[in-house]
Amino acid sequence: MSSRYTHPPDQTQIWNGPAGRAWVEAQNVLDDMFSEIAGYLAQQAVQLGARRVLDVGCGAGATTLQIAEATGECLGVDISAPLIEQARQRAARSGVAAKFVQDDAQTHWFEQARFDLVTSRFGVMFFKDPAAAFVNLLGATRPGGAMRLVVWRSARENGFLTAAERAAEHMLPELNRRQDGAVGPFAFADPDAVRPLLAHAGWRTITFEPVDFPACFAASALELYMTRLGAVGLVYQELEPALQTALLDCLRQAYAPYVVEDRICFTASCWVISAEAPESACS
Repeated sequence: MSSRYTHPPDQTQIWNGPAGRAWVEAQNVLDDMFSEIAGYLAQQAVQLGARRVLDVGCGAGATTLQIAEATGECLGVDISAPLIEQARQRAARSGVAAKFVQDDAQTHWFEQARFDLVTSRFGVMFFKDPAAAFVNLLGATRPGGAMRLVVWRSARENGFLTAAERAAEHMLPELNRRQDGAVGPFAFADPDAVRPLLAHAGWRTITFEPVDFPACFAASALELYMTRLGAVGLVYQELEPALQTALLDCLRQAYAPYVVEDRICFTASCWVISAEAPESACS
């Protein structure tokens, strides 16, 4: 196995390459898996009375569409061209007032002070420069507007997400393990590290609420999940057939504890990060 896996490409390459294509392929699986979270964020938008919502790292648009249906307007932004194309097709079929832009929310020019709410389902942990990103997002938020983000807590608390990496480490010793605090799923695992970052960007009333969301998907989709998604899935297609076979057997054993009849079920241990934009520049 090549050592290039030790130094993964930047997020633009990843999400416009194998990860983006894999998430398009697994769209229905991911929508099923995270349906509780999408519903939660749509409910938050309604409770806040938000009429114009920005969904950061929107992927194939499931959360964006649900929020738009609930509030009347939602803009989804994502760095991945394949996922944005998928999201636009879904919006056209649904007739919901959701729009999408393919760009990096860290640097994209948004209309200033437009949005009542900035939200994200696992989309903000991949910024190259999160401090700059949250300054940019604050500029797009109206005075007194809100932010609601769902992010993963620690790798230790999310055994399902790390099951493949742990099971495969003896076969794929050069695999880049995802770590707390590093760019990737667990970048925002530590509130003590993230809270000052948001405060320095100008956000106020910052809170971290631990929430455990139930997550399930069809057991028939487990092989797709194991071989296309996550750190192992990203390299699986490039392995020799004999190693693929041996690895797949190992992964099936690793995920056996999560099989509940015809479903794969686990707990998504998350932080819900809440923050507010200042009421004025002098706040």
